[in-house]
Amino acid sequence: MQFIWPDALWAFLLLPLAVMGYLWLLRRRRLQALDYPSLSLIRPALLGHRAWRRHVPPALVALALALGLLALARPMAKVVLPSDQMTLILAMDVSRSMLAEDVPPNRMQAAQESVRGFLKDLPPQVRVGIVTFAGSTQLVQAPTDDRQALLAALDRFEMQRGTATGSGLLLSLATLLPQAGIDLEKLVYGKRFGNSWDPGPDDDKPLTLNSAEGAAASPPVPVGSYRAGAVVLLSDGRRTTGPNPLSAAKLAADLGVRVHTVAFGTPNGFIPGMEGYSFYTKVDEETLMAMAKMTQGQFYRAQNAEDLRQVYGELSSQMHIEVQRTEVSVLAAALALLACVLALGLSLVWHKDPR
Repeated sequence: MQFIWPDALWAFLLLPLAVMGYLWLLRRRRLQALDYPSLSLIRPALLGHRAWRRHVPPALVALALALGLLALARPMAKVVLPSDQMTLILAMDVSRSMLAEDVPPNRMQAAQESVRGFLKDLPPQVRVGIVTFAGSTQLVQAPTDDRQALLAALDRFEMQRGTATGSGLLLSLATLLPQAGIDLEKLVYGKRFGNSWDPGPDDDKPLTLNSAEGAAASPPVPVGSYRAGAVVLLSDGRRTTGPNPLSAAKLAADLGVRVHTVAFGTPNGFIPGMEGYSFYTKVDEETLMAMAKMTQGQFYRAQNAEDLRQVYGELSSQMHIEVQRTEVSVLAAALALLACVLALGLSLVWHKDPR
């Protein structure tokens, strides 16, 4: 629990003083009771085993005081709320390695079918955009809540050579946060991030919001703090061209965007080629895992269609709720008032009927 006014917690020092005052008052009354000046002073002795009741109202008053002081510090608590509206960007690998048949009928068709089920299970208020990446990257469908448009977009995928994972993530970020001012032309095709098969030594340096031409000129925000959307990136291979995926993930982290990554395929995937030749393809789990960790997203491993359906099912369930920090001082104050009313009520009832 966090507090907006933590200095107000010093007021809790009043609680021991209040308890000491109450104990002193009890001692004083016991001394006075020795002289039997009135029936009211010997009443506690007459109550016998029910004498504990006289301590309940003061205890409730002490509880009310503690809750009131807590409300004064304006506490913040994590509260699980129903998601209002979120935007989700699905970044999908459409390189030729997705034609591998280790996941029948092939990786691409299995992924498309799983995404169809995912879209049907999402809450209706969640907007979804679809980005594809291979040798180049493309926004296939701008964010929308029209599920039919999204299902139709899945049939417009075009397979290509190459895997520009970093470019796919950058386009996803620019689509999710158009106000961030991400210059894709400079980031993807600029001098530092040349779209070549051999990116060069500078490409492995981390990219921050203000470290590269074309990056958004704004201060970084806490990692994972953007709750209005996220990116789900599915890939089955190693990046072969374009910006470093970890550099793009660093930019996502600075923007507070969580990137959930899915490594799809088995360790023994082969792409059918011409003249009977096949090409071996390996999933780059290390990079995908690092991208998710860097952005406080989640990494998933799916080696078959059923695994992938479970992954998207778990992601869909996360879209139904949202965890936010909310001030709960009103709740503490209400409980303090309730404790006061209860103390007063019990005191009046037990005073009339000491039995």
